[in-house]
Amino acid sequence: ADASRRRHPIPDGGAMTPLPDMRLLDTTSVTVLRPVENGTDEYGNPVTNIERENVTGVLPEPGGTTSMTETDREHGVTVDMVFHWPKGYGKPLKGCTVEHDGRAYRVIGDPQTYAGTNTPGPFDMTVNTARGEG
Repeated sequence: ADASRRRHPIPDGGAMTPLPDMRLLDTTSVTVLRPVENGTDEYGNPVTNIERENVTGVLPEPGGTTSMTETDREHGVTVDMVFHWPKGYGKPLKGCTVEHDGRAYRVIGDPQTYAGTNTPGPFDMTVNTARGEG
């Protein structure tokens, strides 16, 4: 049997279905811009710095709202790009911006990882983003 194609059982006990070879997906590197509070100014207002982090192994997907209901969208925001995040990243992305191909995308909401047993491939978090300032 071809080692690059694994099989998983269908819940009803039917035939086995091959899983795709995830190594064929064309991933890329993106830059995460993370706001970090760094003390206060002379008036007591928080001072925020932006930390930049390069993340490799991200799968970008052009967004859209065709599969989202009105209640899924945060205040009617359109999803411009979806990023499938590599397993093991482990950092929150709420409030961050993702730079990809010279464009800045604001992270929508607070993306969470999938349960480990439900993610056989190399990705474990879907990050919805909207086009915005970096």
